[in-house]
Amino acid sequence: MTETLSENPQRTTTYYDLLKLHPSASPQQIRQAFRDLSKLYHPDTTSLPASVATAQFQQLNEAYATLSNPDRRFAYDRKIGYSRFTVIQPPADLNRPVSANRKFRSSAYLDPTDRPLSAGELFALFMLILTFAGCLIIAVAIAYARGGAALQMIEPPV
Repeated sequence: MTETLSENPQRTTTYYDLLKLHPSASPQQIRQAFRDLSKLYHPDTTSLPASVATAQFQQLNEAYATLSNPDRRFAYDRKIGYSRFTVIQPPADLNRPVSANRKFRSSAYLDPTDRPLSAGELFALFMLILTFAGCLIIAVAIAYARGGAALQMIEPPV
């Protein structure tokens, strides 16, 4: 027995179902699927009864005409509820604080369950501390050198 395109009448078939494609199919995939199925269901080349083959072939033509035109395809996609854009849904517990699901309370700024620092991060942290300490030492040295000279300029009143 030959398979027909509309075997399941309870389910609404879309043009993508008729062409046996996913809604994200490229125009090349749509064209290739139409060509393959049109050879299978064309009334002149199929073993199906002429009335069935004609009806199936007309459905294929209608599907291809809609999906091969970008504007008509966009309108059809909106009609069936398909979106080409991935929509990220917010989590249901968006307003709940992150720390609410932890078993312990931590007053530390960093999360104690966070990953350890990598070697590059440790080196950068070491260089930052070294730079800060060097700047502090230079500032104290300059203040001491200028402070001694400034104290010598100020003479106590006699």
